[in-house]
Amino acid sequence: MALSFLMYPVLRSVALQVHSAVTGSYISGTHSVAFINCLNEQIAKDIARAIMDKKLAACVNILPKSSTLYFWKGEIEESTEILLLVKTRTSKISELSSYVRSIHPFEIPEVISLPIDQGNPLYFKWLEESMAGD
Repeated sequence: MALSFLMYPVLRSVALQVHSAVTGSYISGTHSVAFINCLNEQIAKDIARAIMDKKLAACVNILPKSSTLYFWKGEIEESTEILLLVKTRTSKISELSSYVRSIHPFEIPEVISLPIDQGNPLYFKWLEESMAGD
């Protein structure tokens, strides 16, 4: 019983991929976009490259500086950050988050994700092909 509970995410992922391949349709939530904030452009590029080298994503966009306000240790802080948009399989989010935490210079790096509901079926096919064999 415990083994089947632990295997559920893997089995669900495989079932979704088989269903998608057989029917040619996209199943909502199969892929996600993760958001990761970085202190500067060099750190953002280094983390993006590391994510790609580990095959944890099919694509990483590096967005320009944005102003950020946040609470840190009871105080309001203000800084500029670079945002990474990471397109990946939803099944990879946990591994992605763990990996980013291990290499990110922030004490508590932001790694949040949203499942992709709909989109261009050809893009989803490309995502799958780009991450195939991992």
